[in-house]
Parts: sequence; structure tokens; C-alpha cells
Amino acid sequence: MRAAFHSLLGLTATILLASCRTATGPQFEPHAGTSSSPAVLNDFTPVAGEGRPDPGLLQPPVEPFTLGPGDRLEIQIIGDATTITTTVVGPDGRLYFYLLPGLDVWGLTLGEAKSLIERELLKFLRDKPRVSVTLRGVESQQVWLLGRLNHPGVYPIIGPTRLLEAFALAGGPTSPATLASLANGPMGANLSEDLADLRRGFVVREGKIVPVDLYRLLKEGDMSQDIYLHPGDLVYVPPAVAREVFVLGAVLEPRSVAYRKSLSLVAAVASARGTIKDAYLSHVAIVRGSLSEPKIAVVDFRAITRGQKPDVLLEPGDIVYVPFAPYRTLERYANMILNTFVSTVAINEGARSVSRNVVPVGVSIGGGSGGSVPTPVVVPP
Repeated sequence: MRAAFHSLLGLTATILLASCRTATGPQFEPHAGTSSSPAVLNDFTPVAGEGRPDPGLLQPPVEPFTLGPGDRLEIQIIGDATTITTTVVGPDGRLYFYLLPGLDVWGLTLGEAKSLIERELLKFLRDKPRVSVTLRGVESQQVWLLGRLNHPGVYPIIGPTRLLEAFALAGGPTSPATLASLANGPMGANLSEDLADLRRGFVVREGKIVPVDLYRLLKEGDMSQDIYLHPGDLVYVPPAVAREVFVLGAVLEPRSVAYRKSLSLVAAVASARGTIKDAYLSHVAIVRGSLSEPKIAVVDFRAITRGQKPDVLLEPGDIVYVPFAPYRTLERYANMILNTFVSTVAINEGARSVSRNVVPVGVSIGGGSGGSVPTPVVVPP
């Protein structure tokens, strides 16, 4: 699982810590400075969602399978049955066979590995050997299938694998029918909480959301959504009854906030311990709706805290983003927020799948000042 955990961190290659978390901006009280009771926010603008995937996503990956740590091979010098050996590619990418020292096969195809073994054997054998190399198990190329699935986990993939095939590996999303079969179990009374929310499910590839609609695929049979997965992809299906608001960006502690009745924007930001220095408070965004059909509203948070405008009410599932700089277009702003959101969830859910003793992390996108990749903190049991 260590190699798989490292591959998960690759999802965050473009995600940067915003700034030193000791530098804070103004601190806000949840109900201070507002001119009236929080108002219902209706000024949302639909933005281009995931829609129909790029046709290229429906084509199988053209890259051949390459070896990596954990892959299991059966190797034999043809004509000598005593040389049959099952060996595993080590964490350093090397394998050991016969009289050979460790050979670095990380990133090689099976054919390239075979040629390398035969070439190195010439140093020890009089006649040119012929070698057979058979792949017996794959651990280096995996996909993460997490969330409300019947069998969530990390699954190896050998060849081209479609999204529907991956869902089949994980037993499909948790549904009322599957829960009913477990109703007599010790948690039968609470099993309804595990229903899957396909509208807010997503696929992450190299830190970015992949344009695919899980609801259309699984509920409406839209096969244009049945994309091919790549090694390292993460598929996540959240619970349908999750009642959280996500506060990200230029706040002291980016986090999810438990939703409560009449939760306002100011209260949610205060729960994330307020904004940090240099936050661009006049362009705070609220993203609402499914990930395939998101809507965005931009509010002047500074005016709200000064009592010049009323605070606004939030809804479960809202994503609040405090930026470092003004946005240029709503669509690019929304896409950046959604990529921040899915990367945050991917890191935390992937870390939890490795260890339950994980302190969740918040993720921000910096304003060009650089930073380090956030790492989930694993607490010893």
C-alpha cells in the first residue's frame, strides 16, 4: 500500500500551500458587523460543467504496460526447467534472477525486460540464452475506488480499463437494495446514511477533475461517460446524506464545516479560523450544485463583514473559496475551485484508505509565491 499511497500524492502535483499559516488576516465573529439577518443567495450563474467527455477519453491509453515496484514475474531460461523463478520487482525497481545482480526494470515493457535479462545473461553463459518472461501479478499500476462503494479499495489494472469495469471491481455504488440485505446487521438502523451521491462523485487524474458524469453513466446509461481510466486515477463517490460545507483557499484552516440550520458565509469562514493576510475578500466564491452542472456566485465578503451588505445563507454541499487575487472569468474561476476541492477530498480519502489515524489536510492554491505539497498526517495508533 505504500507505493499506492505515494501514487496518490502525485494527484497534488499542481496544488500548492498558499502561505505560512501563522500569518492571519482579520478575525471575524459569526454574527458581528452584518447589517441584517443572513439572506438567501439567489444570484448564481451556471458555468460549463463536466458535460460530455472529450472523445479522446473514450480511447484506450496507447502507452504499453511498463513494470514497476510490486509487479510479480515468472522468468525461465527456455530449455532449462530448473531455472523457473517467480520474482517480484523491488521498491527500488530492481529484480533478481539466476546469477544476475539486481537489474533495474522500472519503466520497462515486458519485451524490454526480456531483452535486458538475455543480454546480461551472456556475461555468465556460453551460448546466447532465450528467456521467457510472464507477468503473474500487478501492483505498480492501480486505481483508487473510494467512497460509498460496496468494496472500496485500491485495485490493480493490467490493461485498458473502463470506468464501468472499475465500478464492477468495487461492487458498484452502495444502493438501497444492497443496504437492505444488510439491514439485520449491527448497524442496520444507520445503513441509509451510506447511500451514494453520484451527482457529486468525481474522477481525479494528476490532481485535476476528469470531465465525466457518474450519474449519467450509472443511472441513465449514457455510454459517452464510460471513459478509460489511467493508472493513478482516483474515483470517489460521496455519501448522499453528507451535510457539510467546504471552506477552501485563503483561510487559516481550510476544512469541511458541519452544516447546521441557518449556517451563514461569515460563520463558515469563522469556523475555518478566518482569512489570512492578503486574501482578496471582495471576490469570495460560493459554488453550488452537482459537479457536472455547477453554479457560482461571487460575493463581497469585505462589505459583508463591514455591515455594508447582508450575510448570506449556505446550503449543504456548498464550496466556499476565498481567493488571493481577482478572477478573470467565472468559468476558469469555477474550474480552479472544483480542482482544489476534488484534490482536497482525494488526498484525505486516499489517506484514510491507508490508515484511519489520519489528520485531514486543507489545500489552498497560492498566488504564485510557491510552496510545498501538503501531506496527510498519519497519527501512530
